[in-house]
Amino acid sequence: MSIVLTPFARTRLFPRDGRRNGIQDCTAEAFEQRLNDEAPFKVLQGYAPFCRLHVHRNWTSTRCIAMPITDANRHLLRSAYEARSRQELPVLVRWFEGVEPAVADYLLPILYSREQLAREGEPIEADWGVVGCLYTSEPEETPMAPITMLRNALGVTEGGSGVPLDREAYRQSVAFWDAHANWRG
Repeated sequence: MSIVLTPFARTRLFPRDGRRNGIQDCTAEAFEQRLNDEAPFKVLQGYAPFCRLHVHRNWTSTRCIAMPITDANRHLLRSAYEARSRQELPVLVRWFEGVEPAVADYLLPILYSREQLAREGEPIEADWGVVGCLYTSEPEETPMAPITMLRNALGVTEGGSGVPLDREAYRQSVAFWDAHANWRG
């Protein structure tokens, strides 16, 4: 099985501006090589048949991407309309500024099959392409953000995968993200 970083994931996980909420202490090339050389600690089935997550113990200083919202940090939440790429429409996002999350215990690369990536207009030579990565304290998936679920349901032309909305999974996602937020640094 071969794995490559998609261009979309490369720019989000290894940003040129060096922000601290990307993957730390590792180049994109070294990350990709490690995913190909090291068997995952665990494999999780993703939200659709073409998606899986490989659970790896964190070998970097990358910090957990999501943290609980509390009365002590609520004032550090920020929001704005942003697009993940030039092709996508901006959506409302929120994040913490001025926080220092714990170092993640696990990195969970999110993999899409070669066939799905070809459907989405991102053909790859490898069997699997990394489209994102979760940085967590537990070897489990963090719920997909509600807006990502909606974007996926809108289809490939709107930056999604074309998977219909699962209402129960959406409600679980809202419950999690109502009490948590990502951070930027």
